Amino acid sequence: MPIVAVDDTDSRERGMCTTYVATRIAERLADDGGRIRRRLLIRLNPAVKHKTRGNAAVALHVSGVDPDRAATVAVETVEEFAAAADPRTSPGVVVADRDVDGDPFDPTGAPIPDEIAGFARRALRERLSVAEAVELAEEHGFRHAAVGSAGGAGGADGADGADGTDGADDTDAVAGRGRIGALAAVGAPAAFDDWTFERISYRELDRCGTPREVDVESVFAAAEAGYPTVWDTVDRETGAAVCVPNAPGPILHGIRGDGPTACRDVAAEIDGETVDRAATFLTNQGTDAHLAPGRIGELRDGAGYRVAGVVASAPETKQGGHVHVDVAGDRDAGGAGSGEESDPGKESNPAEDPDDDRLRAVAFAPTGRFRDRVRALRPGDRVTLCGEHEVRANADGPESTLKLEKFAVRDLVRTAPAVPTCPDCGRSMSSAGRGQGYRCRDCGTSAPGKVAEPVERDIEAGWYEVPPSARRHVAKPLVRGGFDAPTHPER
Repeated sequence: MPIVAVDDTDSRERGMCTTYVATRIAERLADDGGRIRRRLLIRLNPAVKHKTRGNAAVALHVSGVDPDRAATVAVETVEEFAAAADPRTSPGVVVADRDVDGDPFDPTGAPIPDEIAGFARRALRERLSVAEAVELAEEHGFRHAAVGSAGGAGGADGADGADGTDGADDTDAVAGRGRIGALAAVGAPAAFDDWTFERISYRELDRCGTPREVDVESVFAAAEAGYPTVWDTVDRETGAAVCVPNAPGPILHGIRGDGPTACRDVAAEIDGETVDRAATFLTNQGTDAHLAPGRIGELRDGAGYRVAGVVASAPETKQGGHVHVDVAGDRDAGGAGSGEESDPGKESNPAEDPDDDRLRAVAFAPTGRFRDRVRALRPGDRVTLCGEHEVRANADGPESTLKLEKFAVRDLVRTAPAVPTCPDCGRSMSSAGRGQGYRCRDCGTSAPGKVAEPVERDIEAGWYEVPPSARRHVAKPLVRGGFDAPTHPER
């Protein structure tokens, strides 16, 4: 069963969409007598700089078509539809020849090689090279092709490809950077075990670049009917139809959820301009597949992590509305971001941690009301943070920055030190001198030091997330469940 995979066919400025190109490939393979058994939409490392918009590759599982013919059809279709005029677009095709009776999701069929599965996992968390992708593809006898000229690296800035490649790793222009994402899409079934669905409806191609005609009221009504199986369709707080993109590509709307039928039903209830064609994809969107467990002070640049920490500063709203808060490594945590119980024989003092044992967690302005959750934190709160890690040289504070996608409150500080009051007269005591505690000047009563007073908190234990309008494709919405603490989902 040939697996036909493609990536890096779109452009930030000129539009197009790899899912659309793959859909056209699927139609032509079907015309040749092929059966499209499965369409996979695989999101890759969202931390790659200069990526084309969604950073996704697509793989088609096909039967009834010869692999050579499948490769020819794929290359010809990519040549016709890819946004090759953009010098940063560098399409690539990979065709893996599998047993026609086998199924990569079925361990009794022809298995995907472990090296290819490992490559797919790394493509979510690392920046990979074209050379490695080509070497692996050829080692396993996969057909591959670079389509068009040497895009991607052609820019003077050494721009990264759309698929996990770092342009700085290749000194010369390299065609076919999309082979990185395409090979990752081939390996995805053996790399990931959590899957969701997306029903994508496409516009008539000649309408691309014009305003989309979608009835927003019908979108909200359909979203309400499909929730919670279908999620991230709308943002109820802002009134945004999240499923309708703004980019100048062929997608009219994309409906995401945990069931293919529910996604199709919601899509069918949306009123608007004519749907030219549609397809349902199995995908790793909404799964947190990009996050790895980590420890503050040991994080790589350009990767997604889940880390445990202790709030080390009061949250601060910076220019532009971004909210910053410093978080120290939680030496008491049982595991990196695990939520396990801490060792009661040890205490953590975040004020004593050096900058290399801290990071700056940032909730950016577009995350909207999520920033209020961050503002509600206090020094000493124990948290688990999830997001993309970036090293920022010459930063004002810790160089290690985590761009927040969600966080969990594990343990809240419930008291704050306060000057004691006199038990006789009820007035605040005064300092009796350095290291001598406090004394009431009127009554003569004394206290050895400050006392703990309860403080009201505007946040509860559990998980908090950015709203749907600010969520990354691969980030897991809380409504999907499976989290280790109470959740506070955004709708």
